Amino acid sequence: MDDTPDRTETRAELLPEEQAVESADPEAQAREVLRDSDRRTEHPEATLGRRKPEDTV
Repeated sequence: MDDTPDRTETRAELLPEEQAVESADPEAQAREVLRDSDRRTEHPEATLGRRKPEDTV
């Protein structure tokens, strides 16, 4: 997917749960979240069966 500055800037606005734990670098965090999301969207079969319930808590 596209990694435009606008997309990163929009995602860098922390969600309430992210604000609770703060972030040293919201833009770097946003880029990584978007990269991970894109990977899972483009290759969903690669993520099947990898997570355990305790990993999502």
